[in-house]
Amino acid sequence: MQPDEILGEAALLEALKAMGEPTRLRLLRLLAHEELSVMELVRILNQSQPRISRHLKLMNEAGVIDRFPDGAWVFYRLSEHPALTPLIDAVLAALGDEESSDLRALEEVRAQRLDAAQGYFENIAPVWDQIRSHYIDDAEVETAIRALVGDAPVETIIDLGTGSGRMLSLLAPQAQYAIGLDLSQQMLNIARARTREAGLTGIDFRHGDILATRLNGQSADLVVIHQVLHFLADPGQALKEAARLLKPGGRLLIVDFAPHRLEVMRDEYQHRRLGIGDDDMGHWQKAAGLQPLRSLSLPPHPEKVGDLGLTVRVWLMQKA
Repeated sequence: MQPDEILGEAALLEALKAMGEPTRLRLLRLLAHEELSVMELVRILNQSQPRISRHLKLMNEAGVIDRFPDGAWVFYRLSEHPALTPLIDAVLAALGDEESSDLRALEEVRAQRLDAAQGYFENIAPVWDQIRSHYIDDAEVETAIRALVGDAPVETIIDLGTGSGRMLSLLAPQAQYAIGLDLSQQMLNIARARTREAGLTGIDFRHGDILATRLNGQSADLVVIHQVLHFLADPGQALKEAARLLKPGGRLLIVDFAPHRLEVMRDEYQHRRLGIGDDDMGHWQKAAGLQPLRSLSLPPHPEKVGDLGLTVRVWLMQKA
């Protein structure tokens, strides 16, 4: 479908027709909550994969939903076509939340996803830095981060998904106040120990969800999201939450892998996405009201990592 703001009559009728079926309405309601994979939708609706895929194909062809592959998985989300969004919103408003069983099943999928991620983090917490260094040169990445961020003092830094606390050990010395937030209490314990070893005190570590931090808005000069987005079902919401936390003129630093094809990262390490592409990042950034400042790529050293080499991408953006 062309990205025109005016939709032709034929295309409008096609979109209405594509939504006009009970299963497709259920799919529409679910995708209004978050982007989901085909297999997650199969589990939630308890229907066959071919049946669900056929419905999704028809809705995608009509422009009602967007399809994007990520390695061996395929995800779907609601279209943001400017001419279709009001129509989709009207249909969703008319539907309400009558299919409460679907929403309960969605919560079960979320819980399973969270359990898998937390279980992974807690299993690898003692060797978190060791696993990361197997794929990327930490010293090179950290040098690039310091060059992008600069060494000017700031009032408040918030590290979302702080993990082992490495980013706080690196950046917190230039801040008056720092917060590290993570879902895993074990990771927070590791972070507390690591920052103490670095001689840092007064860092506020909190257990919380990167998508809904419950932290005060417009409170941070710098927000960091380091190697977290590839675990998330909705990275765009993470950027929106980060933007909410930033003061006007505050900056967001994101570090993640570039797109790759290493399915082992998903199978063994619970990565939901095989890297983050610039197109998706640009879309999420714009939706969050953030402006790009700089970005760079850090390719791996083949002699060190062999076939498991991953390129690291670093993005720096600013809140207007």
